[in-house]
Amino acid sequence: MPSYFLGGHFCFRTAYICNVIKLRDIRDFSQEDLATEIAILGEKSFRSKQVYEWIWNKNARSFEEMTNLSKDFRALLATHFTMNTAEIVEQQVSGDRTIKCAFGIEGRNVVEGVLIPTNTRMTACISSQAGCSLSCKFCGTGRLKLMKNLQAGEIVDQVVHLQRLAEGYYQTPLSNIVFMGMGEPLLNYKNVLTAVEKITGTPGLGMSPRRITVSTAGIAKMIKKLGDDEVRFNLALSLHAANDAKRSKIMEINDSNNLASLREALIYFHERTGTRVTFEYIIFKDFNDTLQDAKELAAFARCVPCKINIIEYNPIDDGEFQQADPLDVDLFAKYLEEVCNMVVHVRRSRGKDIDAACGQLANKNKAALKED
Repeated sequence: MPSYFLGGHFCFRTAYICNVIKLRDIRDFSQEDLATEIAILGEKSFRSKQVYEWIWNKNARSFEEMTNLSKDFRALLATHFTMNTAEIVEQQVSGDRTIKCAFGIEGRNVVEGVLIPTNTRMTACISSQAGCSLSCKFCGTGRLKLMKNLQAGEIVDQVVHLQRLAEGYYQTPLSNIVFMGMGEPLLNYKNVLTAVEKITGTPGLGMSPRRITVSTAGIAKMIKKLGDDEVRFNLALSLHAANDAKRSKIMEINDSNNLASLREALIYFHERTGTRVTFEYIIFKDFNDTLQDAKELAAFARCVPCKINIIEYNPIDDGEFQQADPLDVDLFAKYLEEVCNMVVHVRRSRGKDIDAACGQLANKNKAALKED
């Protein structure tokens, strides 16, 4: 073990802490566990409440910002804990006012988040992983390998930054949050649910869980777990095809989580939560845009109370898929509404000119960093 000479004494312990121990992020602790940690440091119990409020109510980015704590206590915290925050490293504004941000994570990886303003909503689209492991063929993020699961604090940081941009650029607070950025949220289950707790809780951001939607490519056992945990946020399933042959062609996850297993999981989820499910359906030219495809979609979607979002495809580099003809999209949606009596919304793309639209988050920004 190396030694350091400090004031006439060899400080082996300091060398050990700095060079061997990886300090734990203070934001990983629950309020109860943080109280235990603070007590171990010999501090009074009310100090843990002060620290917790600085972290989650005031969104402190460092211990130095916790100004109602003594300098000695802040220094003590810094020797025992760290704060791995997500910071904006690049920002782009689209012609339609959409804002895309690249967030640096632990100085190595970059994830992207998007602020989407409309006449009725101010939505933050956030990421749950750096990269993705699912390799959906139509998705730019799927071309990246999975770098890491984001910690709860790194997820919340995206919301905090996008909230500030919403208020700074548009003088409007966030109205909605969607986990539809990079990564598969249900493969980072614990951190995503903890982040939702911080976003909706007090201490926390105090947002209604009904304003939050978690989108999944379809992992049946984890959808059931959401039901067991009786979550109060909304669930969206990225469906994109309602027969197994087509869905497996574009989404490998369907080989291990086929439509029958997803139907069973969705029914279970709805029985446990009472929450209506959203089906997301990206419509591709000459692949899933016929009335037969619409019939199959309606037949599957009837398994639970639901709404259907028909999503315009946003091309990525290889050109394997193309946008469906607008007339075909309208006929598709009209058939679902008028013949099948489904609740349908056609979602037009936002932020395409800065690669911020659905499926385009692939770290094309200048700030994209490499894995260590």
